[in-house]
Amino acid sequence: MINTKDKNFRIGAVITGFMLLMILLGLIWTPYDPNAMNGAEKMASPTLRHLLGTDNFGRDILSRVIQGTGATFLIALGSVAIGLTAGLVIGGLTGWYGGWVDELLMRLNDSITAFPSLLLALVLIALFDTGKYNIILALGVLFIPTFARIVRMEVARQKALDYVKNAKLMGVKSMRILFVHIMPNTLPVLLSTVAISFNNAVLAEASMSYLGLGVQPPDPSLGRMLNEAQAYLLRAPWYAVSTGLAIILLVLGFGLLSEGLGGAANA
Repeated sequence: MINTKDKNFRIGAVITGFMLLMILLGLIWTPYDPNAMNGAEKMASPTLRHLLGTDNFGRDILSRVIQGTGATFLIALGSVAIGLTAGLVIGGLTGWYGGWVDELLMRLNDSITAFPSLLLALVLIALFDTGKYNIILALGVLFIPTFARIVRMEVARQKALDYVKNAKLMGVKSMRILFVHIMPNTLPVLLSTVAISFNNAVLAEASMSYLGLGVQPPDPSLGRMLNEAQAYLLRAPWYAVSTGLAIILLVLGFGLLSEGLGGAANA
């Protein structure tokens, strides 16, 4: 059971809740059009008119941070969903059947983990081309081995328990036992891993967007914005600070949540 009185968990919940509210708000409203340029207000400092100032094209930074945070969140969410779904299937089958199925799929897992994650992501992006959906697919592939190994171990443990043996004696089909009875019991173990993977996805997306391989302009992306802000660090430090803070809060919120979830899973 999750300990809602845990200090880190509560702080993480507050930070994550704030970021999610900002993302949801950005779906229906931003102070300005994030891509609207205004040559008369280039690099304007923060004021009541532009709370976080403007960038080198006169675009409102707050609006772009809101939209960029939403884009980063959706990419991280999509990539973790791909990794989790494929990991549940692969880990479930290998943990249940063992034998050559286990050997084949685990060797495939090993071949993916043999390469440095970011390097493999860059190779996949080079094959698929840049763009939001391609980066989701590339990062999703990277998360499959982690989820598959955890599910495999948990399924192998669960299938030796009495409730599974009783289901077999009652004539319940193997796939029903695996996906209806065993799989739901693996989810508590996966909660902290999901949160950690989300953090890794945020950082990976920001890194690749920083290199120009993620969300393409003119759409805002936290990584690309951080890259652009680097050239104006002394002249307009608010640009880099606001963008970097959005990345930090996303990672920090889910990181603190993962600690609470991990403690609950081990309790």
